[in-house]
Amino acid sequence: MALYEHVYLARQDVTAQQVEALTEQLKAIIAAGGGTVGKVEYWGVKSLAYRIKKNRKAHFTLLNIDAPPAAVAEMERQMGINEDILRLITLRVEAHEDGPSAMMRKRDDGDERGDRGDRGERRPRPPRRPREDIEHMPADAGLEGAN
Repeated sequence: MALYEHVYLARQDVTAQQVEALTEQLKAIIAAGGGTVGKVEYWGVKSLAYRIKKNRKAHFTLLNIDAPPAAVAEMERQMGINEDILRLITLRVEAHEDGPSAMMRKRDDGDERGDRGDRGERRPRPPRRPREDIEHMPADAGLEGAN
């Protein structure tokens, strides 16, 4: 059987319990097709980059699936019929990721960005030196013809 990562977006109008019920329906479709769902992650309601079917936010859910292609195709067909699902994507992968996905990991290191110290304050900039390649003009230069 093949390994898949599947992410779907559900309308923001549905509740988290309805999203979980929808996930259970998808797991039943995969099980009926001879596959299994390894990991389920509910990522919560997130803002969309652009409006999809008049929605600005959506419930995001990830499924790690081990199933034959026919079971995944049937699941995608059922999801296409459901009006609560805005978008979906299924990717075939070589191996499932152990532990939490990238969306669930928290940034523990504050030094990743490199622009702030330990206490969250900005590092001082070194003082600026005057440029040596520019010839400095006197303050009254070029003003005699302005009258």
